[in-house]
Amino acid sequence: MYANLLLSTDGSDVARKGLEHGIALAKALNAKVTVITVTEPLPIDYGGGHDSGWIPSQQEVDSFDAACRERAGRVLDQAKAMAEQIGISAELLHVPNAHPATAIIETAKSRGCDLIVMASHGRRGLRKLFLGSQTSEVLVDGSVPVLVVH
Repeated sequence: MYANLLLSTDGSDVARKGLEHGIALAKALNAKVTVITVTEPLPIDYGGGHDSGWIPSQQEVDSFDAACRERAGRVLDQAKAMAEQIGISAELLHVPNAHPATAIIETAKSRGCDLIVMASHGRRGLRKLFLGSQTSEVLVDGSVPVLVVH
């Protein structure tokens, strides 16, 4: 039914549950697996009115990018170990400086994935409204089926 899975993780405990479920599903289906982690760009405050804002130096940008690459490497190494432990291989992908939901949707399309597996905190009501949800955005904006793990 599904032959090419995209598993999304940010390294959190919640995302780990989604990753575990996706890896087990891939093994059961003998499906190809790509694990993606996305790091967002450094937020820049250009200010407005009387507020002068903050624009980082090139050194600050480079330091931020290096920290993101390091964290993404740890997250993907953990995913690789989980996949190897169950006996499957996974392609690992870090998308830097991107909005997570957009990168997940675009990657699923460009790589021909037929299922996205991701976790959700399961927030409801005002908490969901104020905190937002990458999973919700993928569900609403994507064209690839999504399996949400709670």
